[in-house]
Amino acid sequence: MGGTQESGTEGIRGGKDGRGGLGNVLSGVAVAVGFVLFLGAFAWGALVYQPYTVPTDSMMPTVNPGDRVLAQRIDGGEVRRGDVVVFTDSTWSDSPMVKRVVGIGGDTVKCCGAGGRLTVNGKELDEPYIEHPKPEAADAGTGTGTGASTGTGTGLGVASDTPFEVTVPEGNLFLLGDRRSASLDSRAHLQEAGQGTVARSAVHARVDALAWPSMAMLERPGTYASLPGGTSQPGPLRLQLAAVLAGAALVVLGAAYGPVVRVLGRGRRREAAGAR
Repeated sequence: MGGTQESGTEGIRGGKDGRGGLGNVLSGVAVAVGFVLFLGAFAWGALVYQPYTVPTDSMMPTVNPGDRVLAQRIDGGEVRRGDVVVFTDSTWSDSPMVKRVVGIGGDTVKCCGAGGRLTVNGKELDEPYIEHPKPEAADAGTGTGTGASTGTGTGLGVASDTPFEVTVPEGNLFLLGDRRSASLDSRAHLQEAGQGTVARSAVHARVDALAWPSMAMLERPGTYASLPGGTSQPGPLRLQLAAVLAGAALVVLGAAYGPVVRVLGRGRRREAAGAR
């Protein structure tokens, strides 16, 4: 009888200190599910996203030189107006470049309309993301307002120092940098075939987020939403990050269950022994 009693007591203690029972099973399941979520989200992210380092200042203030960005691998057919894309065009550079799409096939892109704004198919664009030369700084610099001066400010001045009007060929894109005074973009290639446009097939990724040194999602500009085709849908990055965090939390909580229960169990046994 003594042996049976001792065995029963040990079984109860085993359940209490986390070495058995439903709690131990659930903690194991939590750890397993957490690992699947954590590693699965990382693998998914590696398949869908590619990191790039932006070397120039042509996309300031949206992307600063040296920033590390995460770009979703996409087909050129998925590109919409307002997207910040990574592309390679041998007539521009042998290296990947990052610019913003302001016009797609069939669009008439013009600068500048009333108030110095860019227009697409006659619609004036509100572009809070671009950086212009400050008017007073430009006057003090060269007197031409070409942006040769160093003073800059977001939302000031005109949308482009170079006037132009382009009808984008079907299957092509018109691309501009956000720092219009210092960006070599479609405007620098207006005299070439295609009037500075780039084939959709040249695009291989769309920037969804800044990864380093700051972390931030790139929002789709609302000014393009009313144009035919609207703006692109955000990629799955937020979902992937949520899965990584949820997985990490499950692993930590599941792994901590056993030690926590054992510590609590020892405390209860000491209290019980003291009461006797």
